[in-house]
This record gives sequence, structure tokens and C-alpha cells, in this order.
Amino acid sequence: RKRQRYVEKDGKCNVQHGNVRETYRYLTDIFTTLVDLKWRFSLLVFILAYAVTWLFFGLIWWFIAYCRGDLDHLEDHAWTPCVNNLNGFVSAFLFSIETETTIGYGHRVITDKCPEGIVLLLLQAILGSMVNAFMVGCMFVKISQPNKRAETLVFSSHAVVSLRDDRLCLMFRVGDLRDSHIVEASIRAKLIKSKQTQEGEFIPLDQTDLSVGFETGDDRLFLVSPLIISHEIDERSPFWDVSRHQLEKDDFEIVGGHPGAGDGCPPAAHRLPGAGMTCQARSSYLADEVLWGHRFTPLLSLEEGFYEVDYGGFHQTVPVPTPACSARQLAAAAARRDAHLYWSIPSRLDQP
Repeated sequence: RKRQRYVEKDGKCNVQHGNVRETYRYLTDIFTTLVDLKWRFSLLVFILAYAVTWLFFGLIWWFIAYCRGDLDHLEDHAWTPCVNNLNGFVSAFLFSIETETTIGYGHRVITDKCPEGIVLLLLQAILGSMVNAFMVGCMFVKISQPNKRAETLVFSSHAVVSLRDDRLCLMFRVGDLRDSHIVEASIRAKLIKSKQTQEGEFIPLDQTDLSVGFETGDDRLFLVSPLIISHEIDERSPFWDVSRHQLEKDDFEIVGGHPGAGDGCPPAAHRLPGAGMTCQARSSYLADEVLWGHRFTPLLSLEEGFYEVDYGGFHQTVPVPTPACSARQLAAAAARRDAHLYWSIPSRLDQP
């Protein structure tokens, strides 16, 4: 049975929110809502914000001219209108655009005999500045988001389980394809698996931390060349009792990435040099994408005066001898072997 992913391989969270009743909460933070919209909707809102304000104030300028009788005295040179050369709604709309954008062509201009027009001019200037600040700010933040920077942060297509220093470790590889390196990069890993508590409560998609060096500081990466992220399977690991046979039948998902702000899924966040912003990248591995008894092939080679990384083998693994038992059984076997050696050495010393 094909398992539904919680996080896709490209890092997108496969979660959709339905039956959200308190939609007003999106409007209380309208700035973030506009920034989070897709580009086509953001551009539509951007265009409508200006078009609606221009049409709204253009209609008011035309209404003032209509109420004052300016439209009935277009050929009367002795008549002082509110706005010179305003002869209909189209000219009122153009005057509204000129006022809000401060173009000032000089053909249409407000006179000093129209106090209501002066008040409207001040109001449109203030509201127009607010619209400009809000919409330009939204577009600037949306353009400056470093989401595309995460496209060059790559994760290996598979995770592997093999021995490192006689300890079973779960490993995956990360790399940065760009020469402009990311500063303050860190790594996290989560196990996504449904479970049932002792009280009978079923918890779908329960999240458990996988230690990748947070206690020792090894989670902070110097990501100049591809690195292999290792999770040691010890007594604190959720894989402590998992053997190769159990792994093949198990149903779980491992999400690897770096912690950052602005996302609910376990992301990958890095500060861009000189920008002070974060970008996010993540990937996931299902149970059938974890290869037991494999190791990643080396990518780094020493050339004349520099190190070269061959990304052609970034996803490649090779089989290595690895016990099929669980980490608990391996540790118990090692303890028995050490105990046997401890008691056998003195007995040998006692022999004549």
C-alpha cells in the first residue's frame, strides 16, 4: 500500500486546511495574508487596489463637479469651476490618477474657490500615500523572500542505515549547489508516525524528534561541501528496537530539514549572507526509502590547489556489511562480548 506523504520530496507540506470557520483571522493580519498569496492573486490585488481607489475618487470628483454645476458651464469662461478642464467622468478619472500618483500634467488643476475639493484633495493624498506604502511594502516583501534560494539546497533521494564506530546510525545527505554559502545553517529531523497511547488514544501523524547533534552542537552546519547528517540509534531513539525486517514492514516518514520561522512543518532555515533573511528547505523519506546496510559514496576529491565535489554521485549508495538486528540487540551482544572478555582475561592470567 502506497503511503500518503506528510511532506513531499520537494519540501512542500501535503496538508490542506478545510472547514475553517474563523476566516476573519486572515483579515486581522492582512499584510501577511497578501504576502502569502500566490503571485497571480497578489498581482490582482495590487492592480485592484490602485484601480478601485482611482475610480472611487474619480467618481467623487465628478460628483462634486456635477453638484456645483461645473458640467453645465463648460463654455462659460466667467465661471470658476472646482477643477479646471474637468468636462466629464473620464477627465475626473484622469485627474484622480494625476492627484494620487503626483504626476501633475498641468492641464487639469484644482482652484481655490472649491473648499470641498481642497478637503478631498488632502484626503486622497493621505489615503493614496497609505495605499502606496501598503501595497509597495507587500510586493517588496514578497519579491525579497528567499524561497528560490532553497531550490539549490538538495537532499539525498534515500536515507541509509549502517554502522558508524560500531553503532547503528540513520543517515541522509544534504548539499548546497551555490558558491554563495549560507551562514548559520542548522539541521533537524522528525519522525512522523501514527501511534496509540496506553490509554487507547490514537494520535495520527505523531511527531518525534530525531537527535542529529543538537546537544553537542553538531546540528550547526558548515555547508561548504555536502554533509552526511547522522542520527545515532541509541536507547533514546525511536528506532532502538527496529530491526531490518521490522523496518521493511513499518509505516513511518522521516522529515529532514532546518528550523526556521513562518512555517508549521519541520523546515530548513538558513540566513542569507548580507540579507538577514531565512530560506527554508526540507525533504522526507518513507520507510521504503530507507536503505538498510548502505553507505553514501564519497564526493570530495583533492585536485591541484582545491577540493572538487562531484555531485554526479550525490544520491548514490553502496551496500556495506551491516547487522540485520536492532540497535538494542546489537548493544546487548556487544555487552555480552565485553563481559566475556572481562571475565576471561583474569582467568587466563590465573593459569600457570
